[in-house]
Amino acid sequence: MAKWAGYFGVSTSGYYAWRNREEEAEDKKKTRCEEIKRIFEESGGTYGPERIAGVLRRNGEKASRPTVERYMAEMGLSSIHNRHRTRSLTDSRKARGEGYENLMRDTQVEEPYTAVCSDITYLKTGEGFEYLCVVKDIMSGEVLSEATGSRMTKELVIRAFLGAQARHGLRAGTIFHSDRGSQYASKAFRELLEQYGIKQSFSRVGMPGDNAWAESFFATLKKECIRWRRFETRDEVRQAVFAYIEGFYNTKRVQKRLGYLSPRQYVKSLYQGSRQLVA
Repeated sequence: MAKWAGYFGVSTSGYYAWRNREEEAEDKKKTRCEEIKRIFEESGGTYGPERIAGVLRRNGEKASRPTVERYMAEMGLSSIHNRHRTRSLTDSRKARGEGYENLMRDTQVEEPYTAVCSDITYLKTGEGFEYLCVVKDIMSGEVLSEATGSRMTKELVIRAFLGAQARHGLRAGTIFHSDRGSQYASKAFRELLEQYGIKQSFSRVGMPGDNAWAESFFATLKKECIRWRRFETRDEVRQAVFAYIEGFYNTKRVQKRLGYLSPRQYVKSLYQGSRQLVA
């Protein structure tokens, strides 16, 4: 091709300079595509263009969502996400009177582990439905504990709360938010929260968005871990949920609102910043 350079009014050196730039651009694109693919695969196929671009920027690289989206399309990479609403299972018909205040409506959460939320969902197995109850920190999004069982009872909720209490020592005055399901409104559970000085908060009747923190986690869990998989036994789904929460969601899965950090990375960064200010 160099012999045509003169014909088109371009110097031979100019042609080779242009070709070198093209080769450099191709090498750079190849390297970027490899990095995008690596991040995508490490996420288990759950990250889309925006999240991957955020991770790249967090690592000090320049990356725009449109460019990442184009490269992913060229490589045939597509996130497993599609939007479906998670249906609430709990029955709140017996908790429609007074005494079920929503404390979160007027609360600005400024510190981890000062306000948590909880909900219950079901997971299908070859042995029947397995019910999952989680307690989640509202500020960081960290899942503080999970409890599973073959029945959706107040004991399931109690075990989930005690797990969070054992791991994180929730302080008196912490807000515990949930829907008005009979498990959460039960006398045994309300008395347990009072014993620890935990303030109980409830969603309004017919307003599932009041507990969007928990609902969004269940939607993510099912998209990234449960859907399209068949679990023959209850034990299989329990192991899968535990591995997802402790091995990925809490520790590795970045969130845009947390500055593309995982929940635990975010909490760690907050406490490190506080220690530096004190020092």
